[in-house]
Amino acid sequence: MPKPVHLSLLMLMVISTASAQQTPALGIDVAGEFAFVRIQYDSYYGGGFYGGPWLTDFPASDQNFLRGVSRLTNVRVMDEPIVLRFDDEEIFDYPFLYALEMGRGGGISLSPSEIENLREYLLRGGFLLIDDFWGQQQWDAFYRDFSQIFPDREMVELQAGHEIYHTFYDIDGPQMIPGRGGRQGFGQAGMNNASNHAIMDDNGRVMVLINWNSDMGDGWEHTYDQWYPTQYANSAYQLGINYLIYSLTH
Repeated sequence: MPKPVHLSLLMLMVISTASAQQTPALGIDVAGEFAFVRIQYDSYYGGGFYGGPWLTDFPASDQNFLRGVSRLTNVRVMDEPIVLRFDDEEIFDYPFLYALEMGRGGGISLSPSEIENLREYLLRGGFLLIDDFWGQQQWDAFYRDFSQIFPDREMVELQAGHEIYHTFYDIDGPQMIPGRGGRQGFGQAGMNNASNHAIMDDNGRVMVLINWNSDMGDGWEHTYDQWYPTQYANSAYQLGINYLIYSLTH
């Protein structure tokens, strides 16, 4: 049987706000409490940036988010991100998984072992954050295979009052964070309003958070880019940290 997910309750405090400045030297920890785990997956058509959609923004996005967690909270973080697949038993060692671009390349192609292992992981207390895919066509491609994990559970839209937006920062619901190549205030695929959808367990805990029509990964990746608006980088960190803290405390 897979090992249970290890969750911990952490005492937290704000020590700064995110800013688009020179990359700082941080006291990150090779044995920290939080590891950023990015999911590697197969797409139907492959391709995409850097060898596949799952690799988009890697590793700068993941590394910067770790820096942000270290700066903005007192959560000790590991010094480098980890890459795993859904069918890897090691995912049970980590309470928080991140995946993105799951609507590109014809959508995500999941094997039976990936579906079974991910379902068990989520039911045992794990949390999956899905980021950065846009428009109805990509939603349909994503939904086709991902809905097999919990065919009996709905993907419900989260409203601004949900506690996940208030675990660390008070945020007025989902935020549209544009990609680096987009115009300020405008998203992709004609979508300029973000929404968050979730799959919940029997107790109402969010197991999967789906960040649709928004690109937190670019907000993290371009934190120190003078041409990327600081307001969107700030929103990306605030949302990401809220999701992280929720995953550690629920």
